Amino acid sequence: MQITKRNVELRVDDSLMRVYVAAPTTAGTYPGIIFYSDIYQLGGAMIRLVNYLAGFGYVVAAPEIFHRTEAIAHVIEPDDLGRMRGNDNARRTPVAAYDADAQAVLEFLQADSSVTPGKIATLGFCIGGHLAFRTAFARDIKAAVCCYPTGIPSGKLGQGVADTIHRVGEITGEVLLILGTLDPHIPENDRQILIQALENAQVRHQVCLYAAEHTFMRDDGYRYDAAATTSAWAEIITFLGRIFT
Repeated sequence: MQITKRNVELRVDDSLMRVYVAAPTTAGTYPGIIFYSDIYQLGGAMIRLVNYLAGFGYVVAAPEIFHRTEAIAHVIEPDDLGRMRGNDNARRTPVAAYDADAQAVLEFLQADSSVTPGKIATLGFCIGGHLAFRTAFARDIKAAVCCYPTGIPSGKLGQGVADTIHRVGEITGEVLLILGTLDPHIPENDRQILIQALENAQVRHQVCLYAAEHTFMRDDGYRYDAAATTSAWAEIITFLGRIFT
């Protein structure tokens, strides 16, 4: 399916938040997806994933998660210095600010005439996986796809300690977890805490485990695993297709 691409601006807490939007070219209405990048923001690797997802028939809206601390359209390089910069941006962003951004993008999609009413999900990678999980606290979110989400058991997300693990019961949609068993940022103990929290809260969920490292779905990194990525995307597309049928 061919897609269109555009940038829109949203104002959140008097900060301009650029949102990259990819959507099917064919006229009609489609489910909406709030898409969260990793700490490197919307570089080529993430934009390719947004476009890929949109091609399956979704209106995908990807905000710049560090718009309060970085210039518009700034891409952080995925190297050692970039990792330091991205993590510093994360530490300087209040958790409440992330939540406000999520609400702003949700309202944007709800108001978009190309989005099917009542059909919105969220998807994210790394810190974005954590943000997607939190966004699922909103009752209007039908599903959340969280790819190797970091910091949920520990509360590591932004300034202070995030209460994410204590609010799992607020999720009313379904959750798909994509995890790497070789990922040191989400070790076995954290994976089990997260899965047990979903089970205890009786949140419908699915877990896909791969013998892969952190950020294995990022095609410009040395930890990229094409086979695991292809399998994970097949699970994601099937999952979202079931949710929105």
